[in-house]
Amino acid sequence: MKMIYHTGLTPERWFAMSLVEQMANVGSEVHRTISWRERNAEYSRTALYRALELIDLTVEDPKNVKGLKEILRVREALVDYFLYDNIYRSTDDSWEKYFYAFGVAANRVRRGGVAQQ
Repeated sequence: MKMIYHTGLTPERWFAMSLVEQMANVGSEVHRTISWRERNAEYSRTALYRALELIDLTVEDPKNVKGLKEILRVREALVDYFLYDNIYRSTDDSWEKYFYAFGVAANRVRRGGVAQQ
């Protein structure tokens, strides 16, 4: 049975966001995963599951079909880093840097800029 963590988030609402905004939201959950890891393993794990749920919604969004390879690779690498052997040699810093760019771009979108799909 699949757990639903973002109970108020509908696919329609998620799909209305640009890919940049979607990935920035994923990045927020990844940041929480990293921040909580040393202090509360349960909070950290739940944040990771929320991030994966958002990635899965991003994959389901029809407008993101051209970016599926990268989105799915991000999912694979996150699972590898946080749950398995880290064969991709990710670091907390590399994840923070990767998602930081999406956060900056999403802020521009919210201020009325143009989103890159």
